Amino acid sequence: MDLAFTPEEQKFREDVRAWVAEHLPKETARKVHNALELTREDIQGWAKILGKKGWLGYGWPKEFGGPGWTAVQRHLFEEECALAGAPRIIPFGPVMVAPVIMAFGSPEQQKRFLPGIASGEVWWSQGYSEPGSGSDLASLRTRAERKGDKYVINGQKTWTTLGQYGDWMFNLVRTSTEGKPQTGISFIVLDMKSPGVTVRPIKLMDGGFEVNDVFFDNVEVPAENLIGEENKGWTYAKHLLSHERTNIADVNRAKRELERLKRIAKAEGVWDDLRFRDEIARLEVDIVALEMLVLRVLSAATSGKNSLDIAGLLKIKGSEIQQRYSELMMLAGGPFSLPLIREAMHAGWQGDFPGGNPTLAPLASTYFNMRKTTIYGGSNEVQRNIVAQTVLG
Repeated sequence: MDLAFTPEEQKFREDVRAWVAEHLPKETARKVHNALELTREDIQGWAKILGKKGWLGYGWPKEFGGPGWTAVQRHLFEEECALAGAPRIIPFGPVMVAPVIMAFGSPEQQKRFLPGIASGEVWWSQGYSEPGSGSDLASLRTRAERKGDKYVINGQKTWTTLGQYGDWMFNLVRTSTEGKPQTGISFIVLDMKSPGVTVRPIKLMDGGFEVNDVFFDNVEVPAENLIGEENKGWTYAKHLLSHERTNIADVNRAKRELERLKRIAKAEGVWDDLRFRDEIARLEVDIVALEMLVLRVLSAATSGKNSLDIAGLLKIKGSEIQQRYSELMMLAGGPFSLPLIREAMHAGWQGDFPGGNPTLAPLASTYFNMRKTTIYGGSNEVQRNIVAQTVLG
């Protein structure tokens, strides 16, 4: 396999790097490089900058307003953004629901929803997981009953990431109880300002509100908001999940965080510990291997092959790598990796420890937050079973 980039691809990388360096807000990049909390304005501000350039939907084909980049170009774009300290593109709109609308939505729905996603003006949320229906998503119970020209939705979604900012939400809902659980699910989008929608933040260990419960109490949704056919939502969900699990791998953020880990190790005096360096080297090898897997998935998608099975492997490996680099940062920081005090983290306060480094203040928050990665998007235990069944037979 020839892993060298062509001169044209190298030129593309340089052009992206120069543009990002010119347009990425410096304060936003500082926050990202130091793992500080980003505001909605930080995240959506960058999305709008990309949207104005036509790059927020960087994976979109030209026919839907995207740049029509190759798999390699998309990868290089993601890498340059990550290394520059750009906020991660919130995937729910441009990476997840947009491909579903492109593939299964009507022309009217495409015209209605895609422009707001491409511009970054409309913030989308994902309504999949429910209490008791996480990895076993087919057991979901949120119900949508057809009444004339509308659906009436009742139920609850949970772990809705950044749902407090959501303008629109795409949901899997049950429209039939006949046959297998998967056959009675539909894919519906709704305005989160609709009467009967309640968003309740879930407070995390670091005091933040990254995830939410979302309740639906007789929420009326126009029937025209049904994407595709009724009771075919499971098919659309699988299409979306192939994009989600590739995104969850987040290999380019891992490469950026690897460099941050090295900086912390050198600053804290553990870089010369050969056993610690061995752990960093093992992590780096795994990140390179993960990158190769990502390129395989993107290549398969480009050629029209089904990449979902490999995407499950990406999710497993990517989530484990995220946990490992956050753990190694904590080990490098030692006692200076402070407890979860939100105000201290934002102020860079290091308590009464002599010589404390402000860059270590967010480490505990990141470490505990990363415990979730092997659970969301389909737990790794379930993913291993799926891979065993579909890949190994």
